Amino acid sequence: MSGDARRAQIREVAADLFDRSGYRDTSMDRIAEEVGIKKASLYYYFPSKDRLLIEMHDEMIELIIASHEARMNAGTATASELLRGMMTDIISLQETHPGSLRVFFEHFKEIPEPERARVMERRAVYEGYLREQLQRGMDGGEFKPLDIRFATFAILGMANWSYQWFRPGGTATAEQVAAAFWSMLSEGIAAT
Repeated sequence: MSGDARRAQIREVAADLFDRSGYRDTSMDRIAEEVGIKKASLYYYFPSKDRLLIEMHDEMIELIIASHEARMNAGTATASELLRGMMTDIISLQETHPGSLRVFFEHFKEIPEPERARVMERRAVYEGYLREQLQRGMDGGEFKPLDIRFATFAILGMANWSYQWFRPGGTATAEQVAAAFWSMLSEGIAAT
């Protein structure tokens, strides 16, 4: 197994263990055992459990930032399409990285400083992209005037919280969930 493949395997196993047993209650011994390697080998790839947690966070935020930037750079999407894509990206992580996504949301505060500040900056970049699209939509007449701060909280709240209940292989895909959320946001739920 290549070094990159082994690192990915370790992150995946650790994410599953953190998800099931909690970050604090999962030891490096347990991770090494589940991966099927010696503890010394585990430390070769990750010098600490904190480093594993940091890399999981980095992977999640970089995946959604890169996806959004690719859509933005294509230059053809409306603000609505970009926002719906951002929601889909977050919800889709439950299909592709379920344990890591839960770790991303539930164990963020356990990242030690100064790494936590760096991770917060990357999260702020993503939130900034969301705010930019809301403003773009208002400026272009696509959206009615709205409080960008509250709209940002609403969008992130819907998408971010879905990891608690959304299960791949259920009655809806991540894309369908995002479409339903977007419909509620853009059309409202009142009859008239």
